[in-house]
Amino acid sequence: MGRCAATEPDLFDQDPATGTVVLLDATPASALHASARLCAELCPCGAITVTES
Repeated sequence: MGRCAATEPDLFDQDPATGTVVLLDATPASALHASARLCAELCPCGAITVTES
């Protein structure tokens, strides 16, 4: 759906041809942690899981 890419383009990108969303960094800087959690909450498909380490 691309909500994550629209919400946090430093963490997600979306291929305009296919609509596929790509995670840009599996271990983002701590400044993006809150955005990653928000994207997981907003994902209508439940495709995003955030794991704290």
